[in-house]
Amino acid sequence: MPSSRLAETVAAHGDSHPHRIALHYNDEAVSYGRLCDLTRRLRTGLTRLDLPAGSTVCVPAHKTPGTVALLLAVLQEGHTALAPSPDLGSAALDRLAGQARVSHLLTATEDGGITAVPVRPEDGAADGFTTPDPGRTGLLLTTSGSTGTPKIVPIEAAGFDAFADWATEEFGLSDRDTALSYAPLNFDLALLDVWTFLRLGAAVVLVDRQRATDAAHLAGLAARHRVTFVQGVPMMYRLLLEHGDSFGTVRHVVFTGEQMPGELLGRVAPAFPRAAFHNVFGCTETNDSFIHRVDPDLGGPLPIGRPIRGTEALVLDADGVPLASAGTGELLVSTPFQTTGYLRRDLNDAVFTQVGDRIFYRTGDIVTRTAEGLHHLEGRADWHVKVRGVRTNLQEVENVIAAHPDVTEAVVVSLPDPQAGVRLHAQVTSRPGSGLTSLRLRTHLGRHLPRHAIPGSVHLTAVSLPRTSTGKPDRNLIKQNCLKESDA
Repeated sequence: MPSSRLAETVAAHGDSHPHRIALHYNDEAVSYGRLCDLTRRLRTGLTRLDLPAGSTVCVPAHKTPGTVALLLAVLQEGHTALAPSPDLGSAALDRLAGQARVSHLLTATEDGGITAVPVRPEDGAADGFTTPDPGRTGLLLTTSGSTGTPKIVPIEAAGFDAFADWATEEFGLSDRDTALSYAPLNFDLALLDVWTFLRLGAAVVLVDRQRATDAAHLAGLAARHRVTFVQGVPMMYRLLLEHGDSFGTVRHVVFTGEQMPGELLGRVAPAFPRAAFHNVFGCTETNDSFIHRVDPDLGGPLPIGRPIRGTEALVLDADGVPLASAGTGELLVSTPFQTTGYLRRDLNDAVFTQVGDRIFYRTGDIVTRTAEGLHHLEGRADWHVKVRGVRTNLQEVENVIAAHPDVTEAVVVSLPDPQAGVRLHAQVTSRPGSGLTSLRLRTHLGRHLPRHAIPGSVHLTAVSLPRTSTGKPDRNLIKQNCLKESDA
């Protein structure tokens, strides 16, 4: 990904088209010329640190023009940047820095300078971890960390180039396009709606994370900057629709990160009258793997689609044997864009496996492949639990809850139960003013789910669910809170 080649390309845009807008951020417009001037100043600050060649530095991924310029400066200097969530706790950040052999924690100041804090990892902190290779990757992203400390994922420079080439062709992108970039900068979605667009010399509207839930602000950005490309999770589209009736300049709408609810799809489509709709599926380790051209008139649930160009997909049955045709099982993918492995070496054997002449990533997702080759996501392998001895798919329960017209989002978690072994708990955000009650919701569930799959407890709230740094519902935190309440 972002490598010295990308940084040089952006610098060339600054020379050839200095007045073209690169970044919009709140009320600030940053031209390519100004972005490159800022990058040069930050690069000068980097050289004063006298870092050894090919050093790894940590740049918390604040979604600002200064951070974008700092990452470009790091790449131009031939170093590697670990770009974790800026919301990551200090203990987790220290662990990641030690694992990646980070020398300094860097942030860009408002006056174009650099704050550099030396990092001195504990002895042995990087034992068992691969040393980042700046010749192959300039960027280290992290997984969401929903089950502990995030895993460090090197983004290969060659993989990013292949991905950017594919996306440019798939969506017909050019330097005349403008992307609304909603996801955090440390999320893999930024590979498309930030870095690919800057590679093209196009414009990027950076959504300030402090204002990401301000519906009026978000819709205003999309309208004011006449965006042509939008991608994001369902919550983003809900926010856009709260204060926006029509976004007629948008050519491509991409759904990703979570399953798009059918009721929301029906409302999104009229708001983008000139757009093509796509459902895209992937993960940090592989980047995008599947794409599906959406016909909004058909409603949901949406398939994740077919493997994108150059991607190969396997579906393994319960015995670990690849299915020859239609069926349900665990999904393995091999893409031209994927990482060669986590920095933590002992994690790789469990999820990266060679089949023939290709390396496949074991996603942990359960999918159904139809006879026509369409893939439908059924849930996570680790979201399948047994309630009173009956195998239950948590995501299926979530989908039924989310289908209620008075529900905006829902998460179902499994909690220990001394009698049943496991009981289900639902955390549900209701539509404002709906008057939804637990009894009404349980009546709805009783019409659509077997008895064992109906959550034993339901917590209704009017506020949004807690989310991870990547914008997904934080199931781990919800579960922890439930366990604390039951212990109290």
